[in-house]
Amino acid sequence: MNQRQLKAFQQLLAMRRQELLDEAERTVGGMTDGKENFPDPTDRASLESSRNALLRIRDRERKLITKIDDALKRIEDGSYGYCLETGEEIGIKRLEARPVATLSIEAQERRERREKQYGDRDDRYR
Repeated sequence: MNQRQLKAFQQLLAMRRQELLDEAERTVGGMTDGKENFPDPTDRASLESSRNALLRIRDRERKLITKIDDALKRIEDGSYGYCLETGEEIGIKRLEARPVATLSIEAQERRERREKQYGDRDDRYR
């Protein structure tokens, strides 16, 4: 991967990180501003359900921000774009689809097969 491509991924990741942070800030602001008082229990339950779903989404986005931060660090230290498992280059197409990818497609497929094969068995014995 050349420097121009690295810079493009760095900018893409930084922009995505900022978008996620802005969205989280709007969510917090929206939840603290509202003074909803619903006399109907169904309306209240609907609001709570919507809030819970939104908070689950924000939690997933928080985890994504951590992955973005890790990817930005890898860009800085020169290890971005290399598979953590095999050390081979991760394809540009994969990075375009998932800029926070840490595994090549082949390594990711092997990991998913292992999880499917052994993960189900482990869950049975818990």
